[in-house]
Amino acid sequence: MSTPGRGLHGRVLDALGPAITAGEYSTGSVLRTDELAQSFDVSRSVMREAVRVLESMHLVASRRRVGVTVLPPAQWNVYDPQVIRWRLAGADRPRQLRSLTVLRSAVEPAAAALAARHATPAQCAELTECALGMVANSRGHRLEQYLLHDVAFHRVILNASGNEMFARLGDVVAEVLTGRTQHQVMFEDPDPAAVTLHVQVAEAVRQGDAERAELLTREITVGALQELDVLAP
Repeated sequence: MSTPGRGLHGRVLDALGPAITAGEYSTGSVLRTDELAQSFDVSRSVMREAVRVLESMHLVASRRRVGVTVLPPAQWNVYDPQVIRWRLAGADRPRQLRSLTVLRSAVEPAAAALAARHATPAQCAELTECALGMVANSRGHRLEQYLLHDVAFHRVILNASGNEMFARLGDVVAEVLTGRTQHQVMFEDPDPAAVTLHVQVAEAVRQGDAERAELLTREITVGALQELDVLAP
């Protein structure tokens, strides 16, 4: 199913992107635009637009009289939310989730410490609201509703850090949290201890306690790594 609003080239992307990231087209494979257009029953202009998007993600490189060449994973834009989504949908999901969660464990505790120093009253209030929303949806198999508040919570932490590099990782964190839910890595209900930790982080940020905010957030990320043990390594 293609992403709404992207039309024909979206349908092509939703087939080609996962195929490339799953390794169905090996590194160095050359794809012909005309052949692809015929295969997907779309015009060459639609196919070229899809290829341009894949090029922007560094999944492929296009050259005249050569074709569209599949690039090695080392060159992919692994921070692109769509690339993350495609990789999480494939067989590489366990390794991808672990890689992203390790990234979170390196970044989010530091971001929480900065948030405790720099968060505005409005951001503190939003963080508390998100944490309470997580509590309210932590029982009764309401993972989708819980996810909305969880994603919002971590976006506030990253934004409130005042570090634009951390803030730009909001989409990355959103994708890994969404992937954990959609691919049933989490249990039927969130871990109560993890929910409590989020409430405590919000309190620490509001109180300006950077050390406590960092330690509590580190506990959250350690717990997230342990949850991944339900998957094959």
